[in-house]
Amino acid sequence: QVQLAESGGALVQPGGSLRLSCTIFGSNLAYYAITWFRQAPGKERRGVLCSRSGDGSTDYVDPSVKGRFTIARDNGKNQVYLELNNLTPEDTGVYLCAASSAGRGCATHPTEPLYWGRGTQVTVSS
Repeated sequence: QVQLAESGGALVQPGGSLRLSCTIFGSNLAYYAITWFRQAPGKERRGVLCSRSGDGSTDYVDPSVKGRFTIARDNGKNQVYLELNNLTPEDTGVYLCAASSAGRGCATHPTEPLYWGRGTQVTVSS
């Protein structure tokens, strides 16, 4: 059974940084593209960044985070990382990682992934 687990969420001040981790269990990360989604309070879940399987290249599902957020993967550790920099209160929300098959490629809509983690809370506040 494939499971994903996020960690690293926290309360951080505006301008601060966080590193979120997504670990996949029960399978090999190399088989999947991993998309980070976020869900702000009262809003729909939206894609942020994706790490493609194979070359691990990045797909900016939400182009507005370019220059502040980056994604990286370590297939040997079965982990994908989301680096969040220069955070603002608008970045507050639950951050979830989701896996889609290598053949399907990056998920850009919440209906597309095969597997989901439960999320980790990021709160940006002074």
